[in-house]
Amino acid sequence: MRLASFNAHGRDRLGAAVSEDALIDLAEAAAAVGSGPMELGACADALAFIEAGEPARRVAERALAHARAHPASVPRYAARELRWQPPVRRPSKLVCLALNNSANADRILRGPKHPAAFIKGANALVGHGEPIIIKPAYGRCHPEPELAVVIGRRAKELRSEDAYEHVFGYTIHNDVTSPTMRGEDTFHYRAIHPAGNDAAQIEYVDTWVSYPGRYKSSDTFSPMGPWLVTRDEIADPHALEVSCSHQGELVTVDSTANLTFKVPEVLAFLSQFMTLLPGDIVSMGTALKRSTPGSRAVQNVELDQRGGPVSVAITGLGTLANPVELLR
Repeated sequence: MRLASFNAHGRDRLGAAVSEDALIDLAEAAAAVGSGPMELGACADALAFIEAGEPARRVAERALAHARAHPASVPRYAARELRWQPPVRRPSKLVCLALNNSANADRILRGPKHPAAFIKGANALVGHGEPIIIKPAYGRCHPEPELAVVIGRRAKELRSEDAYEHVFGYTIHNDVTSPTMRGEDTFHYRAIHPAGNDAAQIEYVDTWVSYPGRYKSSDTFSPMGPWLVTRDEIADPHALEVSCSHQGELVTVDSTANLTFKVPEVLAFLSQFMTLLPGDIVSMGTALKRSTPGSRAVQNVELDQRGGPVSVAITGLGTLANPVELLR
């Protein structure tokens, strides 16, 4: 199924695609087949739907089949007329992988031999078609096209061979980044470490550290969607083409095959430190390969200077497109 969170006629809804350009409200479709209050509630919101598990999915499949077989029985919403929201409106966390593309290998002077992650707030999320807002204080800003994994079942201390059982589906994430704010929020300082066995003894260690609160998690810095595609529709999440375009110019054409750490090992690793909850999102890292030799690097797409629109397309997941609103 292709699911989507959207607003139409003043109501937030959970929808499913019935064609390339139309959706139904799953709760309305479930009501049409006589579903009860609990089932209707589960079909009203993506997070509730994911948490309800297989029973909600069976209801949705039945409702979707009915809507397709009896078009007049359930209202349809034209994709071009609705307001798209992030596929999961309020996940408990959005976990992003840093430098998780094999193209980064020769750029990393020093780093861990395991996945490295940071957290973005739900305030950064914005749906397909909604503007990325950039203020003068943000400085340079660029897009980062990424595959995102949506968690379906609580995951703690997973084994990598069990990881896919905890995946609900996949969506598209544009991990907007401000290198200017990253530079401003980087400290070069002397960290205090214990020296020897005496608790009173310390040593100073020269250290660099940067905090991503602003440069990754400002409002609208995580466009996501438009679709949440269930896991069964994506045979191999590491065989997907990822492309990014800016103002009609193709900038990046890459493949999820080039991710350094793959979905099973990423979920297994993360779940050793943080419990992954239904609806949580894990963004797998930036597609970096240039579309043609000599073309712009994605980091040189200066949204703060040139505006938008910017779009990210991934095989089987559709196209996420957003305008850019420059505040002066």
